[in-house]
Amino acid sequence: MTSVTISKRLQTIARYCPEGARVADIGSDHALLASYLLVKGIASHVIAGELNEGPYQAALKQIHTLQEGHRASVRKGDGLAVLRPGEVDVICIAGMGGQLISSILEAGADKLSGVKRLILQPNVGEEFVRRWFMDNGWRLIAETIMEEDGIIYEILVAEPGHVTFPYDEKDRTLEELFRIGPFLWEEKSPVLEQKWLNEREKWHKVLAQLQKSDKPEAAERIKEIQAEVKWIDEVIACLHTDRQ
Repeated sequence: MTSVTISKRLQTIARYCPEGARVADIGSDHALLASYLLVKGIASHVIAGELNEGPYQAALKQIHTLQEGHRASVRKGDGLAVLRPGEVDVICIAGMGGQLISSILEAGADKLSGVKRLILQPNVGEEFVRRWFMDNGWRLIAETIMEEDGIIYEILVAEPGHVTFPYDEKDRTLEELFRIGPFLWEEKSPVLEQKWLNEREKWHKVLAQLQKSDKPEAAERIKEIQAEVKWIDEVIACLHTDRQ
C-alpha cells in the first residue's frame, strides 16, 4: 500500500469525512488530502480540483503514484466548476480566506445539490463562512480549532439543516458567535484563547503606528480599534475565567 504523509491539519479534515463518501477537494494542494483519503480507505472516490496549471500538474503527479489512483480524478477549473451536480457527497476547501471560500460556494451553488457535508478550513475570515452557512441553509455541526507549527487553524463542518440550532441559547450575540464560533465558545479551549490573544497583539501594533500619525482620519480609526480591543479583552477574560 502506498504511504501518504499529511499534516495534522489535513488529518483533522480527513476525520470529518464519512467512510465511503465521494469527496471533492477544491484547491487540493498537490492532492495530498485526496490521496490520504484513498489510501486510508476513507473515500470511495476523490476529485482534486486546481485552478492553475502548476498545481494541477503536481496533483496529477501525486495521484499517479497511488495504486488507488483509478478512483481519483484531477481536474483543472475554477472552484466548483470542476464538478457535476450530484457527483460528490462531501466538499473540502482548505487554506483559503473565508471570503474566497464563501464566494466559491456562492458561484457554484448549483453544484451543491446532493452534497451532504461541507468541510472548510478558512485561513482568515471564519465569520464569512459561518454567515454563508446560515444564509444558505447549511447547519454548522462541528468546529475544531488547533495549532500546528505556530499557526492556528479553524475547521468548520456543515450539513443541510436547521441553521440556527448551534447558535440558540448562547450568552453571546449572533454576530459575536459568527466571529468566535458557537462550538468553540462552548469548548473554550486554550487554543481559542491564544487566537484572541494574538488578535489583540496585532491590533495593539496597529494602534501604536496610528498614534504616531497626524492624519485627521487616524483619530477615528484609533477609536474603532480601541473598541475592537475592548471587545477582545472581554472575550479573553470570559475564556480564561470559565476554564478556572
